[in-house]
Amino acid sequence: MPAQIISGKTISAQVRGRLKEEVEGMRMTHPNFKPGLVVLQIGISAVHVKLPRTATENEVMHRVMEVNEDSKIHGLIVQLPLDSVHTINTERIINSVAPEKDVDGLTSINAGKLARGDLGDCFIPCTPNGCMELIKQTGVSLAGKRAVVIGRSKIVGAPMHDLLLWNHATVLTCHSKTADLASEVGKADILVTGIGKPEMVRGEWLKDGAIVIDCGINTIADSSRPSGKRIVGDVHYDSAKDKAAFITPVPGGVGPMTVAMLMQNTVLSAKHFLQAQEPGKWNINYTKLNLQRPVPSDVTISRSCVPKPIECLAKEVGLFSDEVELYGRTKAKVQLKTIDRLQAQPDGKYVVVTGITPTPLGEGKSTTTIGLVQALGAHLKLNAFACVRQPSQGPTFGIKGGAAGGGYSQVIPMEEFNLHLTGDIHAITAANNLVAAAIDARMFHEATQSDKALFNRLVPLTEGQRKFSPVQISRLEKLGIKKTDPSMLTEEEITRFVRLDIDPESITWQRVLDTNDRFLRKITIGQSPTEKGFTRTAQFDITVASEIMAVLALTTSLADMKERLAKMVVATSRSGQPVTTEDLGVCGALTVLMRDAIKPNLMQTLEGNPVFVHAGPFANIAHGNSSILADKIALKLVGPQGFVVTEAGFGADIGMEKFFNIKCRNSGLKPHVVVLVATVRALKMHGGGPTVTAGTPLAKEYIEENLVLLEAGCSNMRKQVENAQLFGVPVVVAVNAFKTDTKAELDLICKLAKEAGAFDAVHCSHWADGGAGAADLARAVQKAADLPNSFKFLYDVELPIVDKIRIIAQKIYGADDIELLPEAQHKVELYSKQGFASLPICMAKTHLSLSHDAEKKGVPTGFVLPIRDIRASVGAGFLYPLVGTMPTIPGLPTRPCFYDIDLDTESGEVHGLF
Repeated sequence: MPAQIISGKTISAQVRGRLKEEVEGMRMTHPNFKPGLVVLQIGISAVHVKLPRTATENEVMHRVMEVNEDSKIHGLIVQLPLDSVHTINTERIINSVAPEKDVDGLTSINAGKLARGDLGDCFIPCTPNGCMELIKQTGVSLAGKRAVVIGRSKIVGAPMHDLLLWNHATVLTCHSKTADLASEVGKADILVTGIGKPEMVRGEWLKDGAIVIDCGINTIADSSRPSGKRIVGDVHYDSAKDKAAFITPVPGGVGPMTVAMLMQNTVLSAKHFLQAQEPGKWNINYTKLNLQRPVPSDVTISRSCVPKPIECLAKEVGLFSDEVELYGRTKAKVQLKTIDRLQAQPDGKYVVVTGITPTPLGEGKSTTTIGLVQALGAHLKLNAFACVRQPSQGPTFGIKGGAAGGGYSQVIPMEEFNLHLTGDIHAITAANNLVAAAIDARMFHEATQSDKALFNRLVPLTEGQRKFSPVQISRLEKLGIKKTDPSMLTEEEITRFVRLDIDPESITWQRVLDTNDRFLRKITIGQSPTEKGFTRTAQFDITVASEIMAVLALTTSLADMKERLAKMVVATSRSGQPVTTEDLGVCGALTVLMRDAIKPNLMQTLEGNPVFVHAGPFANIAHGNSSILADKIALKLVGPQGFVVTEAGFGADIGMEKFFNIKCRNSGLKPHVVVLVATVRALKMHGGGPTVTAGTPLAKEYIEENLVLLEAGCSNMRKQVENAQLFGVPVVVAVNAFKTDTKAELDLICKLAKEAGAFDAVHCSHWADGGAGAADLARAVQKAADLPNSFKFLYDVELPIVDKIRIIAQKIYGADDIELLPEAQHKVELYSKQGFASLPICMAKTHLSLSHDAEKKGVPTGFVLPIRDIRASVGAGFLYPLVGTMPTIPGLPTRPCFYDIDLDTESGEVHGLF
């Protein structure tokens, strides 16, 4: 009876149909997902990657590594042989393929797992896998059967032996040196050939009823065919089919199954990828703290903890390797394409940490932010991400030191956090000062050249013709000039085009430096003889006060940042028109300078939680919050049950109000919980305690129990709780405990906080105990996040400028009314005329009081809020009224922090920075 033919074409079609259904299933939850395969070949046209025959081993390695790092590719096969004119170590190339993408199953790792019998944890080479599928189609059990494999190649013979063995067959591998091959074949219940010799195995060799799987692909001469040849296998088909029970034809047997198994392995790789990278499914290892008593210095604690390699943390929280740009071992930038990949995933819970009106010493918002995230993650086992601002080097080297949290709730390494980080602030300095240079250069050139000369230089002849640049086309459109050919402009249009006609007295753009240098507060520029007497008074601000920093914090994409940078108003023309960076032609260059700064910086806490450190705008003249982009990426990564905790600068009346009315308005994100940080020290100060001054020992009232003073000061906490409730978000009060606080004092604050309307109030010891000390706070936040939320903004941006200012003053600060001084009134009229009236308001006032007077503590009443000026950050997207007398950035003190700073040149350690 002739053998039953096992058709690879039929079975492979069934496999492809099944794989199609599986891929469609994946797309149900990941709509834009599709398995990706790369075939890398040399010397011939490849499916995806084609390298010339001149490719060197290093070039091939580079391309393999590129594919390894590409998260869109799930399978990579290297087509052998590598037909290069150069000598290439094939084993090195094969083993450079990431094992999880080795859908050919040829790397030593996959081959080793197969040899050990770990069939569920490796990729099986496609041809042997296809052979097994064909054998299964016969319905014959392999257990106890005698199998013979002819050939011992790494692609077919060797893995076929292992597959049969681990499917319980008794296996013999034969090859060219095997004695009496025909006799061995005659004992086989199952025969698999892959020796590459045409029709070598004859029918008479076979055992009656054997299963014959022919992997051979050979050509022999055949004058009856148009090509003069035909394809045959290793087995003489015509004689074998009369003895075998089952046999595969050539072609049409194993070949189609090899392709089908390659597809199957690729889909399997894609499945593994989705399972491992499921958003919100973290496989994170937390670092156990070794708590010391007394609590050592911040820097001692920081250095006692060895950070995880940042690429490991990135992988733990679901970031792909091609989304992460490493800056050494402890920090990295995360690419914005992560947001696109996770776009369909639900956000996590969004928590903002703010505080009562602080003392000059600060009340521990940063420490609480980090402690809360450590508690949520390492102790409650919830996905938790911290998002904080990058500190300025001005305070770091001046009077404050670091801003990475403190005690056992820190971002590490603190030296990296507090110094250059990845250079974002330096990029802002460069971009800001490029604008400043462009302003003065443009005024100089306009003052010293005719319209024609200006036009000829602004639109120079190149190869005999003039051509507008894209930014110049934008300026023409802004002027209402619908022309793109420079030769078509009239004289009047040329004048309008080339002359910005900046009023020097209206310039609001200042140069910046990230150093507290008091002698740059007011300077005269242009004193060199080359400037021909065009001097003017100017000043330097600190870099984090630059509008570009606020733009970075509020931008939602690279395109959005480019648009915002172009909108920044730097001055007013003599005719009253706003002059922008786009008018100066510098906006494209700014985007180039900021293209890396826009990517959030990834670091970690002492307990191994992820932290985004990104942007650091001031909380007075700007909005005082870290970047929207960092929050958005983090919210996707933590998943719907996870938490993102961010901090708003200064007290709730400043940072929190701006978080809601400016940041959330720009981001579209809806916060779930407000954590309001309070301290016994600050509340006693608000109750009438002595003045608290940095560098001065605390008065006895602050280190001894005084419930009367404390209860009086809780009025400030009550007001800040009410402020948070104006936005419809639940409030949890975190009482940041110091070692001098008594239980009675802490309990009193919690009691009064709940009476004021807080959902809960707990005292915390995260500074001394790390995340464990904030576990109760974390549980309270988790419960509050599940409460109904009626988040709303405080005002409609379409209201008149004055009305928006009044709403903030009366509802948040408790003022009776506002008073606009003449300059502020002028700005209201100017900005309304220029079309900026619908921007939100960013109040610039002291952080040391709810009022404009830093000396008035508690909850001041009966005051009128004086608005002395209003300025516009049009690119960032807000107007900032200047309230009362704003304190200047402090200069360096008599003995700055840098007196103690030094570098150990042998160990590389920084000493004395904190």
